[in-house]
Parts: sequence; structure tokens; C-alpha cells
Amino acid sequence: MAPRILLLADGGPAIGGGHVMRMLTLAEALWAQGAEPALAVPRSAAGVIEAFAPRGLEVRLLNSTEPDGLTVKHTTAADAVVFDHFRLSAEHHRALTAGRPSAAVDDLPDRPMGVDLIADPGPDRTAADYAGLTSARLLLGPDHALVRPEFAARRPMALNLRERAQGPAGRILVSMGLTDVGGITRRVVEAIRPVCGEATLEVVVGPEGPSLGWLETQADDQLRVHAPAHDMASLSATADLAVGAGGSSSFERCVVGLPTVLLVLADNQLPNARALERRGAAQVIDARAGGFEAALADVVQTLAEDARMRGQMARAAAAVCDGRGAERVARTVLSLAE
Repeated sequence: MAPRILLLADGGPAIGGGHVMRMLTLAEALWAQGAEPALAVPRSAAGVIEAFAPRGLEVRLLNSTEPDGLTVKHTTAADAVVFDHFRLSAEHHRALTAGRPSAAVDDLPDRPMGVDLIADPGPDRTAADYAGLTSARLLLGPDHALVRPEFAARRPMALNLRERAQGPAGRILVSMGLTDVGGITRRVVEAIRPVCGEATLEVVVGPEGPSLGWLETQADDQLRVHAPAHDMASLSATADLAVGAGGSSSFERCVVGLPTVLLVLADNQLPNARALERRGAAQVIDARAGGFEAALADVVQTLAEDARMRGQMARAAAAVCDGRGAERVARTVLSLAE
């Protein structure tokens, strides 16, 4: 029988949809390799599931994924369990898996981890970061980033476009996360629209994002709203520049060599964002800083006008990862389950 893999992800308006999207990506990779994945998420993430879960995937909507609200009943009938949940630590992992093989997708080595395998795509991550926290096997670095396969499929075309790009940016992608935490998308658009010249803004927001109503009133030929975007890979591959949130979408943009102004929205996003900046793949702005909008407008205007600088960033971004991390992680998870 095909091994049954349960993927348990945290998510919701305050947390965002990144954990859920990563587990959806891993679920499809596991499916492709012959497993039977199931996904467990909180009801507050139901909008992300409705928009992006593939047909036929078993999804369990939990009343809560608070650590104290989870019990072993939530992980029964699985041969292995994969966690994408920063609020669970070693005690929770062991209690929930009851001795079954387990893994975690993580980028926050700040707590003990009671799993057999950890996949952490951080560009600067080393085994020393997990010393004293776990005895798990470690899959480290962007080669293990969980990126949907359509990004790798569009990589050759996108990199060819980047090499031939000249003149001002024609299309700028704005993608601040499906849950649009705190209405950040509106603040970004208001800041950069006056400095974008003739460029078209392709703005992606979740169907429940706080900025959506305002964006719809502003939409025209130069501001296109995608709520949500079902072909994010094509939007990313054909854009000349992006303004995006930190998190797993950073690696999607790297796969297609998309130069990015990377906005940090949470503490856990900062280390990876700075690592990408050191590699020349992004320019980082902390959106939690007061008055960040002025700095954002300056950087976007400079990059939109400078094709040579965008080309350098594109080559640096493309060198970060190839987009096949989900295949690699799925293969290793299956070896645990079997």
C-alpha cells in the first residue's frame, strides 16, 4: 500500500499562508512519487485551501492548531507526519507522532525539535544552528526549498528574458502574501505607484486580504489585481522587477531569476532576507520600520530605471536555487515512511 503522509501546517490571518502553501507543494511532490498525502490546517486557513488545494487531496480543517489544542488523534492513520509549525517544539512533536517517523519544514532554529528529519532552506543555514536542539537528519539550504514545479518549468524562458532585457521595467510584480497582513499591499502600492513610470503593476492579494477592496477601486490598465493569482509562476517569470514579502515566495522568485525588493514583515524572515541580499539577489527593506515607504519608493524607482542593475540581480537570484527542492524533500520523507 502507498505510504500515508500527514502534513500538519499552521496558518491564518495573523500568521499568513506560507506554511500552508509549502505543505500543499510538498503534498503534490509526495503524490507524484506514489504516496497518499493528507493535509491538516486550521479553519482560519480555509480560504487558502479553497483557492489552491489540488482536487482529490484529503484536507482536514482543525478547530485549532494551537499547541495545547492538538492531540494524537489529529495525527492518527498516518505512516509519517510532517510539521510546518513554528509553535510546536520537541515535546509536542513526540506526543503527536507517538513513535511514528516524523519530519519538519523549518527556518527558525530557536527551540528543541523532536523529529527525525528537518528541511530548512535558509541560504546561510548550517548544522551548527541546530546544535543542541535536535539529533535529526538535516536537509539544509535552498536546494531544499519547497517551490512548486511550475516555477522550474518556466525557469529557462525566464532567464532568457532577463538576459535580453533592456530599458525601464515594463512590469512590476507586487506580492506581499496571501493574507496581506495588516493591509501591507495597499501601503506598498501607494508608495511605489507614483515612481513606476509607464510600468504595469501586477498586484497579487488573497481573496480575504484587507487591501483587496481598495485595490479593486484603483484597478486600471496599469494596475492589475489578481485575487488570488492561479499562475504565479507565469507572473513571476515575465515580470521585470518584484516587490515581495520574505518567506518561501523568496525562493520562487529566485528560481525564475526575478530581481526583488524584499520587504521583511516578521522576525523569522530577516535572516534569509539578509542572506539573499548578501548574494546580490534582493534589496531588503524592513517594513516594520516607521516611514519605510519612502525608502521603498527610492529603491523601486532606481531598479525600475536601471536594466543593468536588474540583470546583475537576476543572475545572482537564479544561482540561489533550481526549484526542485520539493522533489528532494519528498523523496527523503518517503524513505522515512517506508
